[in-house]
Amino acid sequence: MFEAKSKRRTLAGRGARLGVSLAVALSLALGAPAQACTSFLLGTSDGAYVYGRTMEFGFKLASDVMVIPRHFALAGTGPGGKPGIAWTSTYAAVGMNAFGLPVLTDGMNEKGLAGGILYFPDYAGYADPAKADPKSAMAPWDFLTWALTNFATVAEVKAALAGITIVDVAQPQMGITPPFHYTLHDAGGASLVIEPVGGELKVYDNPFGVMTNAPDFSWHLTNLKNYVKLSPVNAPDIKVGGQTISSFGQGSGLLGIPGDPTPPSRFIRALGYAMSAQKLPSGEPSVRLAEHILNNFDIPVGFIQPGGGSTADLEYTQWSSVADLKNRRYYVKTYDDQVLRAVDLTSFDLDAKALAVAPLKPMPTPPPLAFPKP
Repeated sequence: MFEAKSKRRTLAGRGARLGVSLAVALSLALGAPAQACTSFLLGTSDGAYVYGRTMEFGFKLASDVMVIPRHFALAGTGPGGKPGIAWTSTYAAVGMNAFGLPVLTDGMNEKGLAGGILYFPDYAGYADPAKADPKSAMAPWDFLTWALTNFATVAEVKAALAGITIVDVAQPQMGITPPFHYTLHDAGGASLVIEPVGGELKVYDNPFGVMTNAPDFSWHLTNLKNYVKLSPVNAPDIKVGGQTISSFGQGSGLLGIPGDPTPPSRFIRALGYAMSAQKLPSGEPSVRLAEHILNNFDIPVGFIQPGGGSTADLEYTQWSSVADLKNRRYYVKTYDDQVLRAVDLTSFDLDAKALAVAPLKPMPTPPPLAFPKP
């Protein structure tokens, strides 16, 4: 467990060192780019929302579940790996970290604002650190933690974006900056996509609540025009030459939906599932529904290979998460343990003085079935 520091400057310096460590770890991913993250927002029958996402990478992220309390001093990494923006958390948040560091790659706060970091290769372009004010600058991996610990709604995040700069911060020896974009959703159902492109933050309201990876969000919206005839409703019979032609079975309205694991195809499938799934009550029914949708995007080791005979660092779904935005419960399951485990954010002391961290230790042995005695 990480201990809180009483002085902001102490944690700020620590944040800078941790930021450089994170850049080192993320730079190793270049040999195995993560291009398969999928996220969506699912409405419930009582007007609430559930957020789900998968996390894919080609090397182990060593993620733990982490709770950040209120009034906790946090600091971003600024230009040259030096301390950047500093703040004290207004809201408590729960989510997944990486490499044992106090930064969230995915999560939800006490107000029901949730979201995640998704890979955005070949398109992400951050601000020039030489031109950035360190007091408002942060590294790409800092943004989600800043958003979830400071704001209650998507509208609040959107209004505050003009006051920050996401800068190009590379690990010195490797010269690598991780390419990210971000998705956010609030308890009222509003969704936002934030993409650093050409040194600026491009911001999109997202009425569909779905996001994957590259290309940029506007391209995905244009691509939707290729699938306007897809429908969860079965296609009707047609008559040709006096003969009735029927489909082979169920699902004929979805004939042609893309099934490959590329980001554009996953965007279409995720949208199809989120739009067509029958709405269920908030709580466990909708969480289980989101889990079933996530199962369709699960990537086993070896399904995606870089080619050239290399089998090192194969990308796979390391974990999947579900956030119940109404009940403030955050769920996660891992590649090695498919049991969905829950964190009730309301059960924590949200004014604690230290971070709470729970390792995701797998328990892969299935329990035996209990048969009633005759």
